[in-house]
Amino acid sequence: MLSPEALKAIDRELAKYPPERRQSAVMRALIIAQDEKGWLSTETMDFVARYLGMAPVAVYEVASFYTMYNTRPTGTWKLTICTCLPCGLQGSLAAADHLREKLGIDFDETTPDGMFTLKEGECMGACAMAPVLLVNNKRMCDTMSSDKLDRLIDELTRKA
Repeated sequence: MLSPEALKAIDRELAKYPPERRQSAVMRALIIAQDEKGWLSTETMDFVARYLGMAPVAVYEVASFYTMYNTRPTGTWKLTICTCLPCGLQGSLAAADHLREKLGIDFDETTPDGMFTLKEGECMGACAMAPVLLVNNKRMCDTMSSDKLDRLIDELTRKA
């Protein structure tokens, strides 16, 4: 189900915990699996559950609670914008409106070409730099004006 490299990465995470606490590595194991597969299918989550010795439902609970996990396929670029109150007061709601209009999609939708998925995120711990946006859960972009959002979309389109 997962490559030998992914399993080695999960094993490195497991080594950080006592054997009876293998489940403590579930969040990192899911990230490793998602990085390899692009999203977390039921089969992938079941595999992670077996590998960690957990009940599948416990893994599903983690994957469905945190917005960083994709439990269905996403576009090449997943854009998650923080819309919590502090960010909202500093322009993230307008930035989200700009993205929805520019991409022609709403939250939890993917552009018809499969390039972009737009997600609404909770606090990213960067309120002073709002509006903030995460690209594929790995790259944080801050103070995202309409111009900066347009440049980001252009950059990501060229990279795809």
